[in-house]
Amino acid sequence: MALLEIKKYPEKILKEKTAPVIDANSSIQRLIDDMIETMYAAEGVGLAANQVGVSKRLCVIDVSAVDEKTPLIVLINPEIVERKGSVEAEEGCLSIYEYRAKVKRAEEVLVKGFDRKGKPIEIAGGDLLARALQHEIDHLDGLLFIDRLSPIKREFFKKRYKKTLSGKSKKS
Repeated sequence: MALLEIKKYPEKILKEKTAPVIDANSSIQRLIDDMIETMYAAEGVGLAANQVGVSKRLCVIDVSAVDEKTPLIVLINPEIVERKGSVEAEEGCLSIYEYRAKVKRAEEVLVKGFDRKGKPIEIAGGDLLARALQHEIDHLDGLLFIDRLSPIKREFFKKRYKKTLSGKSKKS
């Protein structure tokens, strides 16, 4: 297994819709293992394949730090088929340095997709799991959580983020 480089906003691949996984072959299995290792090393709750530079409809999620009953989830070609309710909560992202914001999302979701062996699965989730599922599937659709902010908040983010990036490059 290997740690992968997490792509950072505004890298182009983060804004592109990913391609479906056709076959859960050995290279996809290796990618899954590397993504899991990378997610844990970065102390993330989820990671989408395009966040590590691979345009495939694949993500990994682990909310067990908050919900011990929910094991590590590997989702291939996930689609949200049902949404219920609405709740606003703070989110961050491994692809966006040091920025968090409140984002409105469905309170509960039902997701269909395939597990790492290619078997069909359905996952129903609320709370952090619902938020993580929506966040990662957004990544696969070329959306970042900042795309769900109001235009004013998005402009504020862009100005603040430019300052953050210029500060990081000065330290390098």
